[in-house]
Amino acid sequence: MIKVLLRKLRESLISVTPVALLVLVLSLTPVVSLSFTEVTAFLVSAAVMVAGIGLFGMGAEMAMSPMGERIGSGLTRSRNLPLLLSAAFVMGLCITVAEPDLSVLASQVSEVVSDKLLVFTVGVGVGIFLLLSVLRMIFRVNLSNLLFYSYLALFMLTSLVLVYGNSDYLALAFDAGGVTTGPVTVPFLMALGVGIAGTLGGKQSSENSFGMIALSSVGPMIVVAALGIGAKGEFTYTLPDYSMESKLGAGIFRVLLSTARDVGIAVVLIVLFFFILDRIFLRLPKKTLIRIGVGIAYTFAGLVLFLSAATVGFMPIGFALGRGMAESPALLLGFSFLLGAVVVLAEPAVLVLNRQVEGVTGGTVEKRSMMIALSCGVGISIGLSMLRIWLGFSILCYLIPGYLLSLGLSFFVPKLYTAIAFDSGGVASGPLTSTFILPFAIGACTVLQGEGSILSDAFGIVAMVAMTPLITIQLLGFRAIMAGKLRDRSSMRRILDADDEVIIRFT
Repeated sequence: MIKVLLRKLRESLISVTPVALLVLVLSLTPVVSLSFTEVTAFLVSAAVMVAGIGLFGMGAEMAMSPMGERIGSGLTRSRNLPLLLSAAFVMGLCITVAEPDLSVLASQVSEVVSDKLLVFTVGVGVGIFLLLSVLRMIFRVNLSNLLFYSYLALFMLTSLVLVYGNSDYLALAFDAGGVTTGPVTVPFLMALGVGIAGTLGGKQSSENSFGMIALSSVGPMIVVAALGIGAKGEFTYTLPDYSMESKLGAGIFRVLLSTARDVGIAVVLIVLFFFILDRIFLRLPKKTLIRIGVGIAYTFAGLVLFLSAATVGFMPIGFALGRGMAESPALLLGFSFLLGAVVVLAEPAVLVLNRQVEGVTGGTVEKRSMMIALSCGVGISIGLSMLRIWLGFSILCYLIPGYLLSLGLSFFVPKLYTAIAFDSGGVASGPLTSTFILPFAIGACTVLQGEGSILSDAFGIVAMVAMTPLITIQLLGFRAIMAGKLRDRSSMRRILDADDEVIIRFT
């Protein structure tokens, strides 16, 4: 176990180091003015984040993934469809209601829609679409078709919001799809899909292993957009205290306690649901349950360390970088691409996704190719978001063409790549996006557009991070198709050009 933990820590060190080095180099330039205390606190937070990601990876491997896979396979083998669908809905509701990132989003619109109503409605949306994803696997429904009709419904609701509601609602509606698939949710849902698809079997079992996160991300966007129809009034947004001083000293303990409470609620809901199902249906061996219990402890400790480090060290630095870079918009655009490309490497759920992709596909989709596609996609999304903040146009100018392109590609690339791509969108927009990239965008917006434009211009960046991997990873699949065709054509040409003497005939 020690060797495995050391390997996880080494992987997390490789992931976090590029972000830490980038900030450290910038702190030595006149572009961003950071005090010695801020730089020191950031580097300490980066070290804590390394430990957090390592522990989380260990916990996800020992507990979260086995729990999801056991529940999926066990309930599917029971052949009790009402039970399986009911469990899927309850899981989606419970996991979403406990997701810390969703509470942050809900607080931004509390003046227009009750935060409790919003959280519950989003939970219902995730539960319904998680139920639909289970039905898709059981009845072998094409994922591309289901995604097409789901996003068509979303675009129809978007048009209704523009006509009858508050257009400022839309950026938050699209952001909702990213914040609901957090670090606790992702490994559990991915493993749940593997368990159900593996039990059902069939030629498309690899493809069916993915897509659950993709559909679970659509639900929140649809229900929040629906809430925006007829919603009137002004959004109120109070700029948070991004100063480093407020989070040091006694502030560290407040952050730790608050984070431990939020993570504890999320983990406890999943664990209780799992152990209830185990007592009734699964009946796992005691040794397996003990291993899962140890993994849960690793998961809890890792997430508390990761999220606390992101709040204390990364959030203030992200805001300061945004304000400093905004003084030179051209420099801001170039730096934003680089920042997005390296930040996605440190998202804890990305490592879980890459490991599962390699395992399910047997190495057909390589981890290296996935990381390059994700890094390019997130880098482009952050750069385009900064351009939008600078020029002040609507987020829909990106999202509608982007989703139409990604949905169009889904009908031409291998279905496995489509399923992985749409899952990757939810995974890439993880907690580091909310605690580092979003403050970075808010900082830039305060300089370029003023605090009054934060909701309309800075928000929506999570939606951009969730959208661009849909395109880049499907382009990866398109490249695989073209490379295969070129190889076949080259082989056929060599056969046709060969001399008759070297052609061996078998009779």
